[in-house]
Amino acid sequence: MRLLHTSDWHLGQHFMGKTRQAEHQALIGWLLEQVEAKQVDAVLIAGDLFDTGTPPSYARELYNQLVVSLHALRVPLLLLAGNHDSVATLNESRELLARLGATVISAVGPDPDSQCIMLPGRDGQPGCLVGAVPFIRPRDLLQSQAGQSGEDKQRSLQNAIEAHYAAVHAALVERQQALESSLGRRLPLVLTGHLTTVGASASESVREIYVGSLEAFPTRAFPPADYIALGHIHRPQKVGGLEHIRYSGSPLPLSFDEAGQQKEMLLVDLEAGGLTAVTPLPVPRFQGLAAIRGSLDSLSGPIGGAAALGSPERPTWLEVTVSGDDWLADLAVRLEKLTAGWPVEILRIRRARANEAARLAASPGETLDELSPEEVFARRLALEDLDEPQREALTGLYRRLLADMEAGIEAGGEHP
Repeated sequence: MRLLHTSDWHLGQHFMGKTRQAEHQALIGWLLEQVEAKQVDAVLIAGDLFDTGTPPSYARELYNQLVVSLHALRVPLLLLAGNHDSVATLNESRELLARLGATVISAVGPDPDSQCIMLPGRDGQPGCLVGAVPFIRPRDLLQSQAGQSGEDKQRSLQNAIEAHYAAVHAALVERQQALESSLGRRLPLVLTGHLTTVGASASESVREIYVGSLEAFPTRAFPPADYIALGHIHRPQKVGGLEHIRYSGSPLPLSFDEAGQQKEMLLVDLEAGGLTAVTPLPVPRFQGLAAIRGSLDSLSGPIGGAAALGSPERPTWLEVTVSGDDWLADLAVRLEKLTAGWPVEILRIRRARANEAARLAASPGETLDELSPEEVFARRLALEDLDEPQREALTGLYRRLLADMEAGIEAGGEHP
């Protein structure tokens, strides 16, 4: 049995105002080629098929195209909802797509057996059993209780998710034993999830999904399985160094800090005895994307390198972080002139010094509590390239602001 494990497609994403439609169209074409070439038995998408709960029409069309094309190849699709996906949106076509070999699990339910899915091999015979657990919303398993602390809520949610996995696993094992007696062979067990696990390395495009409730699900809390297919983290990785617990990562870079990553999908080979191999399948880059950094004088080389990733018809998208020259008022104009003639398009300009200036110089062991508001302002102001009249004017404005705040506190008895 060979599964293709992928996740976090984010169909319909707008990348700083740019549509990803052409990239996703190319991705689907590439995927179908790989399914045929690698003799894939089933495709598993572990959450975040869409970027929003109300995806644009073209994103839905791409989704339908994927389902229909896989059906034509006689390859089933198992789709799990992620935190970006709308339960209602996925449910509206679930029964129709089931006729085309696509199984959609949009939310957890009271019956764990409904999340036990049998996936067949290309020969039509049972290939593996999947405990199909989608993104779990706290309200799916818990009711709010008065007086609970943040730590209590975190512990309750973790326990509830762990108990749900245990219930699904028990139903899965029961199904496995029943099939083994009729088939005369053991079917391998696969679990899924869309969540953050302890030790997973995220990127800036990953949205925290259990804010204030659950930072990360412990790896030890997963029940035993031959393979655990995870989504939500966009960087492909093993969890805790374990071969059988994997994030496939997103197939497209979804933020500039992912521009240097080699994106991939995972070919998962399973036999009666369990997992036999996990093979990364590198995904080609369908749109040039680069993050470059340096002073204006040093950016020509990196811009040329980034230009090699694009073409006049599809220029490379750039994030440019300027160091040393960030004080220039016409920085955007200068960068536009610098990139003229190259097949690149600047989508974001960052000023390195503005970020570095936020870290105020302090003596070893010195804390913010030991400084007065005037001292903090003075140190921050010292980092700016201003003349003396400008410094005096800003200092005067700041002092008046402090005076107004203090007057408000004295009048109202509390902070405004």
